[in-house]
Amino acid sequence: MKKLLLPTSSLLLGKKNLLAFSAGVDSSALLFLLLEHHIPFDIALVNYGTRESSDAEEEHAKRLAEKYGFKCYTTKAPRFESRFEEQARAFRYAFFEKVIKEEGYETLLTAHQLNDQLEWLLMRLSKGAGLSELIGLEAVSQKENYQLIRPLLEVSKEELLEYLESNGYPYFIDESNREVKYERNYFRKHFSDPLIAEYKEGIKRSFRYLKEDLKRLESQYELLHRQKELHIIKLHKTEAKVQAADRVLKSMGYLMSAAQREALERSESLVIGGKWAVEVQSDLLYIAPYSTTDMPKAFREQCRRLKIPSKIRPYLFVEEIDIFAVGVDRRVHP
Repeated sequence: MKKLLLPTSSLLLGKKNLLAFSAGVDSSALLFLLLEHHIPFDIALVNYGTRESSDAEEEHAKRLAEKYGFKCYTTKAPRFESRFEEQARAFRYAFFEKVIKEEGYETLLTAHQLNDQLEWLLMRLSKGAGLSELIGLEAVSQKENYQLIRPLLEVSKEELLEYLESNGYPYFIDESNREVKYERNYFRKHFSDPLIAEYKEGIKRSFRYLKEDLKRLESQYELLHRQKELHIIKLHKTEAKVQAADRVLKSMGYLMSAAQREALERSESLVIGGKWAVEVQSDLLYIAPYSTTDMPKAFREQCRRLKIPSKIRPYLFVEEIDIFAVGVDRRVHP
């Protein structure tokens, strides 16, 4: 078989990298590719206890760590009674980010691959989505305290399996991936896997073109200021506000629905999902967590003079963010 490459390897050399590991095909292939490319890393695994092999996979991860000399962090998840995929993902990333913060990792590596990209696109396409949402998986995403890097986005599941088999590398098969009661598995079985099997090279090219188009769209706005979960975006074109909001909210783990996108098209000030305040002031787009906290009159008056949108003010007050650094009119002084 052809040699598999890691296009993002230059970003990983000399960094403190943490690999999200499950012992399945994708993360096992990435683990051995990292070893082959002499990229330093440690691994983190969540044991959900949902399958007979769960404990065996955890022990396998620990043996790999001992054999190859990297650290292995593990945790056992609680039993989720409903919305398993959603709650499992939230628990998983909370664990990863806890390890990153406590141990000082600079990157989190995940093994999302070409099939994952396509099934994401098809799932979002079926619900109504813009380009930013459709291209949901990026090779490099900047988080608050680390970079999320996906080195395998141009490699198919079939290629990863062939790589493991041809080298005799061990891996586990997650039987739950075949249960079509989960939406992602349904799209995988009926749509994305058959399409990749038949049109792999064309799909790879299409994703490259779509990402180039997305970059051109992103030139219509730029991030001016970010502090904690406050984002202020300069809109070079006012019609870019939905695209910009899409991008920012997605980076914070929230996906807008088609109805929410349409509402934002019509409005300069609204609350998204009861969680996010989104407001346009002049050519600036403000995004922050939504709050209804009481504020002193003097603080409200200063915000008004600084032309800070009303729905953004409670978050600035609660987080003690310097309003004179974020206001439209920075000439105003207390």
